[in-house]
Amino acid sequence: MNAPSLYSLQKRMAAAVMRPLTRNEQMRRRDENNRPIADEADSFIKPNDRLSSFERLEIYNRQYWFRLFSSFEEDFPGLKSIVGARRFERLMRDYLNTHPSRSFTLRNLGSSLVPWLRENPQYTQPETDTSVAMAALEWAHIEAFDNEQRSPLTAEEIASLTEASHLALQPYLQLVDAPSAIDDALLAVRDASMGASAQASNAVGIHLVRRTRSRKPAPEQIYLAIHRHENSVYYKRLQREDYLLLQAIRRNASLGEAIEAAFTESSIPEADRPAYIQSIFQYLMQMGWLCIPRITEER
Repeated sequence: MNAPSLYSLQKRMAAAVMRPLTRNEQMRRRDENNRPIADEADSFIKPNDRLSSFERLEIYNRQYWFRLFSSFEEDFPGLKSIVGARRFERLMRDYLNTHPSRSFTLRNLGSSLVPWLRENPQYTQPETDTSVAMAALEWAHIEAFDNEQRSPLTAEEIASLTEASHLALQPYLQLVDAPSAIDDALLAVRDASMGASAQASNAVGIHLVRRTRSRKPAPEQIYLAIHRHENSVYYKRLQREDYLLLQAIRRNASLGEAIEAAFTESSIPEADRPAYIQSIFQYLMQMGWLCIPRITEER
């Protein structure tokens, strides 16, 4: 019999290590085809004088999953504070079983969490809307820290814009709307658990603003921009009009269409809107959030 190739051994080892644990955090005794995992372990792992092949494999299997659990919990403390530790653990395990790690980096573990929560409200009821918004904010935090920064729009470029022009937003800029003050709640959770030098998702700085110490989000419709400056992530509350404008720009609407979208059901008087738009764009230029779209982003 030919010896197995290194690649086949790597595949077998990876499959064994990445197989989900039992509910009591032990390695499963049988695989998906009801074959004894001990037989599989014996076929490519040597025992030693202290541990069987199965026990040696179990160490790697458990440590793999413990690392995933730890990373996921570090990335979503706000969600955990809403649903509670016990429900969060069940949510985390079932989510990771459905969406296992497929990336070289653990930062991507939560990339499918928000749509998964929407599709599986039983994990978060009766706080589903708030839980989804919190998960969206925590994922936005990760994206804001990691995503690309492009050259911002110059004053000369903005002066040449017309209603038909198209703009783009900085890839690191994230937009979240929520039915409650999740930003205050998340800052309080992170502040309490990590202190004033709070970090998230592999040493990300966060701007701590102590508006409240409560971990329960207060009912209040809010609009947030999550952005990065000098390797720190900041949360900026927006007016509804600002948020709608930015969302329209991100959808590749023309400048005229984006401005029209910004004032959908707005209470700002018509006479005040030109000055309001001017102030918005002054702020966006100051923050460097606008840039020229790439060819693939244009219509």
